[in-house]
Amino acid sequence: MDWRDEGVLLSVRRHGESAAIIEVFTPGHGRHAGVVRGGTGRRMAPVLQPGAQLDLNWRARLEDHIGTYTVEPLRGRAAEALGDAVALAGLSAVCSLLAFCLPEREPHPRLYERSVALLDALGAVGWEYGYLRWELALLDEMGFGLDLSRCAVTGATEGLAHVSPRTGRAVTRAGAGDWVDRLLPLPDSLRGDAGAGRRDVAEGLAVTGHFLSSHLAPALGDKPLPPARQRLIDRLARQG
Repeated sequence: MDWRDEGVLLSVRRHGESAAIIEVFTPGHGRHAGVVRGGTGRRMAPVLQPGAQLDLNWRARLEDHIGTYTVEPLRGRAAEALGDAVALAGLSAVCSLLAFCLPEREPHPRLYERSVALLDALGAVGWEYGYLRWELALLDEMGFGLDLSRCAVTGATEGLAHVSPRTGRAVTRAGAGDWVDRLLPLPDSLRGDAGAGRRDVAEGLAVTGHFLSSHLAPALGDKPLPPARQRLIDRLARQG
């Protein structure tokens, strides 16, 4: 069994004396693990950094075996982000959430394209807003998407001000009624305002974080969200 694909490196862990087990996200094979012989050695260790874009060849005797990778570097994003602590935190959050959420060996080509586009944009003006939109896409891809197009109570498309923490649907001020204190705020960044600042993006991440932790995580066995996401939010808050 063998295949060749391109992918993003999500995680690396030592295996034996000099090998490494890596997890990658590819368009054709989803989140897929394998062994890289010599992966912790002097030549390969600088290549195998989370966020790296890799050319991959996977081979195994049987399809359900972990198999081995041979890899060639295409782009090393961690080195590019070293001068920007917030961008580096964003890279870590993306890789950690993908490793946390994605089912093993299940392709998600649309999410892959969005993830690569975001990783390539880290550090550029407005990338924080792109990260928020990526979390929305991640929730949607995992089956927990938010519907912010119209009010769940009145059907109105104007005056949307809240989000139901249970259904993920938008609600107007008029539609909220006596339930207003139980609803989440709907910040401009979640309404599609690409010019939203970091503070508004942080408010949007509080909303997506609710659905990641209270809806998606329980469906995955109630595991806690990766700490890398909170580190990103903390850095955004300090620089907001």
